[in-house]
Amino acid sequence: MARVDTSTSRPYHLVIFGATGFTGQFVVEEVARTVSEGPGGNLKWAVAGRSKPKLEKVLEKAAGALSKPELRTEVDILVADVAEADSLAAMCRQAVIVLNCVGPYRFYGEPVVKACVENGAHHIDISGEPQFLESMQLNYSSQAAERGVYIIGSCGFDSIPADMGVLFTRDQFKGTLASVESFLTVSSGPDGGCIHDGTWLSAIYGFADSQKLRSLRRKFNHRPLPPVGPKLKPRGALFYSNEIQQYAIPFMGSDPSVVKRTQRFLVEEHEATPVQYGAYAGVGGLGNTIKLLFAGMMFMLLVKFSFGRNLLIKYPEFFSFGAFTKAGPTRKQMEGSSFQMAFHGVGYKEEQDTFQGKPTTKIRTLVQGPEVGYVATPIAMVQSALTILNEPAALPKKGGVYTPGAAFSKTTLINRLNQHGIQFSWKLSDLLPFESFTTILLTNKTPAEEFSTEDGHFQLLCVNKFGMTLC
Repeated sequence: MARVDTSTSRPYHLVIFGATGFTGQFVVEEVARTVSEGPGGNLKWAVAGRSKPKLEKVLEKAAGALSKPELRTEVDILVADVAEADSLAAMCRQAVIVLNCVGPYRFYGEPVVKACVENGAHHIDISGEPQFLESMQLNYSSQAAERGVYIIGSCGFDSIPADMGVLFTRDQFKGTLASVESFLTVSSGPDGGCIHDGTWLSAIYGFADSQKLRSLRRKFNHRPLPPVGPKLKPRGALFYSNEIQQYAIPFMGSDPSVVKRTQRFLVEEHEATPVQYGAYAGVGGLGNTIKLLFAGMMFMLLVKFSFGRNLLIKYPEFFSFGAFTKAGPTRKQMEGSSFQMAFHGVGYKEEQDTFQGKPTTKIRTLVQGPEVGYVATPIAMVQSALTILNEPAALPKKGGVYTPGAAFSKTTLINRLNQHGIQFSWKLSDLLPFESFTTILLTNKTPAEEFSTEDGHFQLLCVNKFGMTLC
């Protein structure tokens, strides 16, 4: 049995390891914003890393950004290094949960996971690296189960919106959901936007080691999950998406891997019906598409060779056409950026007892939020941690290595995210009898109180040429 001990036996509810990194700075600020949401309204936390002076600067910067001068003196500092096992063990013994922000995880992640398992600390990371995530499941799930420890990966933008978005879509669907495709679009303001090159590094090494990932997956010896309804066919490497009205490509992050692992867990542990999944990202119009094709060809050519990888690492801004930089985005750029992930699902109505032929009902859900890397990711990571602290009874009964969907499917994480700026919403329509209908989604941001039901939830309205009717 897993146990989340929030008593005084461990001095800190959360320890942010890697707080001096680019993402770590923003995780520190997000934790500082949410201290009142901890157990008993008081979150006890500390920062950790290799350099005490640099950690002091992180707290100084956070104190200025949030106008909270007390952060300079009231937050404890722990010195720990991935190369020093004893320091990691000492850190983990003091934490209920370690928020691990040290990447690339393929190089620096495993020592932290190992120390957490051995010293009884739960572990959350924001990795988007399938090889790391799946190798941790293969190598540490049994040990984590024996120790009652939760190791939960990809709790940032990779892959909370996708994984929880599929579960949200399934839960809103009135019947049996067969498949879902997601389409990501990212918007930036007048100052533009970019991503810190730490993500670029992870991508370089991930593509270079793709053969190792295939070899790793064979070790699980998984049988294919039985599809419900027609098998979901993957789209092309580049195609025009009518769903988002722009060109799109397959999503290159961890989302497909994470969602598939969640679906397998739900089938094996809860006898759920699996949902097929495909993930795509919009790339814009023709001009952006041409740039992407050129950058993609250069990337795939260079990543095969050590000298090419060195060039990619040294000049991320040049080879990514400015999408990745060593400096990362400015705060002003972050403020002007946002994302939307649209989920298009199809399935069968409740009264159908067979899943033969084409699905008869479709659903569209949205997950929308702020800038993906350094605003949405800290929100998702911190709310995942607070969910563990505040809702231990809703987590899986035993410890192990879990995806977000496997760990949080029975919790209120989605509600927590809604309250912190990552919004989940939906609309449903029939495919066959009501193909001419357009659906209007009423959310809590819409001035439509006259349409609200007694329980406070808004009712969907279907509109056709004859007028309005309830769906």
